[in-house]
Amino acid sequence: MKLAINFSLIIFLFGLITFADKSFSLSNYKIEKICKKTKKKLMCIKNLKEKKSNLEKGNLIEIPVIPYKK
Repeated sequence: MKLAINFSLIIFLFGLITFADKSFSLSNYKIEKICKKTKKKLMCIKNLKEKKSNLEKGNLIEIPVIPYKK
């Protein structure tokens, strides 16, 4: 039992160390694809690229949450 707990802890820490420094931001193609559907394309592209650069620098960004409607 103790061996299983130690093994799972080691795997968890290895995964945490491996993926801790990576931030997955949108590519420029995905940004343009998302903003293609909006009315103000240039403003949308500017905002998403600004958020992308902030995320890559390590700054916090705001993510809007849309409530689910049944």
